[in-house]
Amino acid sequence: MPLDAEEELGIATGSASTRTVDRALLLLSEVCEQESLSLSECARRAGLPASTALRLLRTLERAGFVSRNGEGSFGAGPRLIQLGAMAIGRNTLVRIATPALHRIVAATGESAYLSMRAPRDSAIYIAMVEGTHAVRHTSWIGRTVPLAGLAVGRALTDDVPPSGYVAERDRNEPDVTAIAAPLRYSGGIAGAFSVLGPSYRIDDDTMHDYGRIVADEAQILSAQLGTPNPLPKAEQETGT
Repeated sequence: MPLDAEEELGIATGSASTRTVDRALLLLSEVCEQESLSLSECARRAGLPASTALRLLRTLERAGFVSRNGEGSFGAGPRLIQLGAMAIGRNTLVRIATPALHRIVAATGESAYLSMRAPRDSAIYIAMVEGTHAVRHTSWIGRTVPLAGLAVGRALTDDVPPSGYVAERDRNEPDVTAIAAPLRYSGGIAGAFSVLGPSYRIDDDTMHDYGRIVADEAQILSAQLGTPNPLPKAEQETGT
């Protein structure tokens, strides 16, 4: 029997309230497994009436755990992605990457980041060490950016030249220069290191100097992750 409106909002107590939480979590897991799902797909996958699924999804949407696109389909919401980043920020990758981030900052003076791929063709910043300059890039931990057109996106999709890094003037922030290199493991790309700093301080020569620093640290960590060949894809293909 469907739950009433109060139970759907989690106001009821006992088994009904527990059942509501179970259903909401089931819906949330189904939404997260796909880039987007229609209401009917969400209901079918969770084994719920469409009206029940809609009430739960609306509650999750208000809390930021679910978002809805222009076509009405549901996907992971910003709050869920941020919480995921915070949880990821305590995992092994961040732990072993943190010393390298500190070394990058010590060598460049600019803010250094660790990022991973996120849903919907985006990247999410999960760790950082702030630069030492008075004017520096501030924390983007938990923030998502599109993969397309950005240095970090190219690093995370392994679209990297033989130099091992991508250096670009950032399209999201025109006054910022971004330098990124992929972290490889046996299954593909685990994440990316990047340096972000004001463009007035990073000329072309400096940009490529920093690129080599970031790429070197990325290769060292890739080897620690068990990568049999941490070279850029372009070098692997040419055998250089």
